[in-house]
Amino acid sequence: MTLKIGPYRLDNQLIVAPMAGVTDLPFRQLCRRLGAGLAVSEMLSSNPKVWATEKSMARMDHSGETGIRSVQIAGSEPELMAQAAQFNVERGAQIIDINMGCPAKKVNKKLAGSALLRHPDLVRQIVETVVNAVDVPVTLKIRTGWDPEHRNGVEIARIAEQSGIAALAVHGRTKQCMYKGEAEYDTIAAIKQAVSLPVIANGDIDSPEKARFVLDYTGVDGLMIGRPAQGRPWIFREIQHYLETGDHLPPPSREERKALMLEHLEQLHAFYGDERGMRIARKHVGWYLEHQQQMELRRQFNGLDSAAAQRQALAGFFELH
Repeated sequence: MTLKIGPYRLDNQLIVAPMAGVTDLPFRQLCRRLGAGLAVSEMLSSNPKVWATEKSMARMDHSGETGIRSVQIAGSEPELMAQAAQFNVERGAQIIDINMGCPAKKVNKKLAGSALLRHPDLVRQIVETVVNAVDVPVTLKIRTGWDPEHRNGVEIARIAEQSGIAALAVHGRTKQCMYKGEAEYDTIAAIKQAVSLPVIANGDIDSPEKARFVLDYTGVDGLMIGRPAQGRPWIFREIQHYLETGDHLPPPSREERKALMLEHLEQLHAFYGDERGMRIARKHVGWYLEHQQQMELRRQFNGLDSAAAQRQALAGFFELH
């Protein structure tokens, strides 16, 4: 099956979740090549004062990006959100995604992210204003509610549908739950029943079997994968193969893992420059090595102080293992 968002038909039902500090251009491109149908960019603030910063400029960079360009924006003021949407469409965004799912304190204290779920009227204002401001599809990312006693995801989903949202992604936890415990899919299933727009399930989809289960249990149109793809971007092709055939793809060979990790490292250095690229590479390589239970090498890698040393250490690791 494929998934349609506005006029765009994705290659499949699998989407890379927007993750601040993770889903930059090199990572999005890698996930797309390894089987994701769509990769959503990192969250961008609706505050125009930060758009010219180095961090925001990197987040807005879509140069050479393949596939559909989806950009997530965050904020709490309808007009600023509309301006941010327009600004990003002018810079190549083909889909605008509104963040009402982030549980981070520094986002929520500004009444952005999942804190907005407590204010359905403001949700409606923001969504309607953004939808009316741009000519591209607008999607929305939410959680099931703001705490387990107040799961108002169905109410928010209905507002989203009435306001012209093209697709809705739902993380199966509340704001209060952060990333603790297990995601629940009953609320996502109820949301899917309540609206006719495409619904995408998110949260703890970390294996091909779990992907199949969530699709069958909730009846959703697509799956969004975030943290399980960190250090394992090939999860998308593994899931897609399983959904299509019921069989498991073999894991990537040692040679392929080496090539992918070194390529990702090179792209990070090229995209950010050596110094910043080196810092950002530490977490990505850390995730790769964590999956391979190479904690000692991870510690060593984090202590390296040049891009060249990082490249040499990673290549050397594969010569020894």
